[in-house]
Amino acid sequence: MTAENKCVSAIGIDLGGTHIKGVLLDCNSGNLLHTEIMQTHKSHPETWQDAVKEMEKRLFAYSKLPVAGVGIAAPGLAAADGRSIANMPGRMSGLENFDWADFLQKPVNILNDAHAALFAEANYGQGKGLNNIVMLTLGTGVGGGLWLNGHLYEGFLKRAGHLGHITLDSRGTDLDITQMPGSLENAIGNATVSARSFNRYGDTEMLVKAYRKGEHLATLVWLNSVRDLAVAIASLINTFAPELVIIGGGIALAGESLFGPLRQFLDVFEWRPSGKATPVRKAYFDEWSGAVGAAAGVLNPVRENYR
Repeated sequence: MTAENKCVSAIGIDLGGTHIKGVLLDCNSGNLLHTEIMQTHKSHPETWQDAVKEMEKRLFAYSKLPVAGVGIAAPGLAAADGRSIANMPGRMSGLENFDWADFLQKPVNILNDAHAALFAEANYGQGKGLNNIVMLTLGTGVGGGLWLNGHLYEGFLKRAGHLGHITLDSRGTDLDITQMPGSLENAIGNATVSARSFNRYGDTEMLVKAYRKGEHLATLVWLNSVRDLAVAIASLINTFAPELVIIGGGIALAGESLFGPLRQFLDVFEWRPSGKATPVRKAYFDEWSGAVGAAAGVLNPVRENYR
């Protein structure tokens, strides 16, 4: 961060299918000066667009430092100019090509939501000081990000890091939104809980509560999903050899109900040369990682990997 950017705050907004989370970030220290959360209706674009505008106003009102701009984290592929999401298949109608800078009449920087979460953790959180990190964000879907050789890797068309769309079962018939069969996203994402549980549980929170009570169906469904997650993580460790794997998103709030069985499955599946396991940790900023990374991206925009 340059000297002239010291003690500057930025607004970060994480746009999800059911909630919008916002933070006012001190970009020098990484401290959260204020947080906001709003529920939205994903089938009506105007409701979340207006909610973003209202949240930006609320956060701006709390700032005692100059506000450098607004960062927005959203699903999909960010456009080259950082003003919109260029591609978002199958979800959040109205998000694609919506120009947030025009709408808010302020400087805006857009990041993929999982990339933003990783950006937050690498700069201020669990991954600070590390050069190679893999992050998975477990929420409505499953996102991801790659921090390679000390930089966020976005790749061609900013598509890199969509780790939820790796395939665990090539013969599966449940195609995800990118047409991948048997994907990690379908294995553990919140959007597929009902289908995975024979319509018994509506979301991950209900599923985990039932698992904690010892319900047999919930135990079967949840542990199968965590096993799939462990296999995916072990595969990513083999591919990228990270120093750390970070797990974020709303599902990470399951805490030991997630990380306990995950550790046991990784004991089985992870290749550990010289007996060294790769650390797997919960995101420092929990569900706020996306918003924090979006704010950090205002002063540190990522553009160089677009082709």
